[in-house]
Amino acid sequence: QLARRAADLGRDDAVALAFAGQTLVYVAHDLDSGAALIDRALLLNPNSTVAWHWSGWVKIWVGEPEAGVERVTHAMRLSPMDPFIRGMQGTIAHGCFFASRHEEAASWALKTLSDAPDAHPALRISAASHAFCGRLDQAREAVARLRRADPHLRVSNLRNVLGPYRRPDYVAKYQEGLRRAGLPE
Repeated sequence: QLARRAADLGRDDAVALAFAGQTLVYVAHDLDSGAALIDRALLLNPNSTVAWHWSGWVKIWVGEPEAGVERVTHAMRLSPMDPFIRGMQGTIAHGCFFASRHEEAASWALKTLSDAPDAHPALRISAASHAFCGRLDQAREAVARLRRADPHLRVSNLRNVLGPYRRPDYVAKYQEGLRRAGLPE
């Protein structure tokens, strides 16, 4: 409700629309309405890195990981010293993972973890990516770090911490990667 109100009040403000859209997508799992707000933010300000970044996540969540990677890469070109660059790198890691580019996904996750060693999404995608690459030692190390930070995380409750993936096969792939990496059921 508050995100919709923010979008109404900030209908001509790209930042307000981008954050309202992100909230609708991630919190309310309303991909369509949130994506529309983010698209409007990009129309108002085609140089909004936050809107490009969140539009990349939306593309990944709806099952278009290559388009998601392109959008986040564009955001990084617009603002190469952005304070949220590590988050953008983590988003690219997710996009590469779902595009079955596991080596790249692992590499992008490691970039995120170099500055944010406890970032849960980066640890999860690092573990899953390394597992799909057959590097089980690195996958297990990422899971061990993740479990120290969140001892209650399991494959069975993973969905509670993930974004609103529209494609069930994406969630299943994520679960399988973490299962191979040693996350308990």
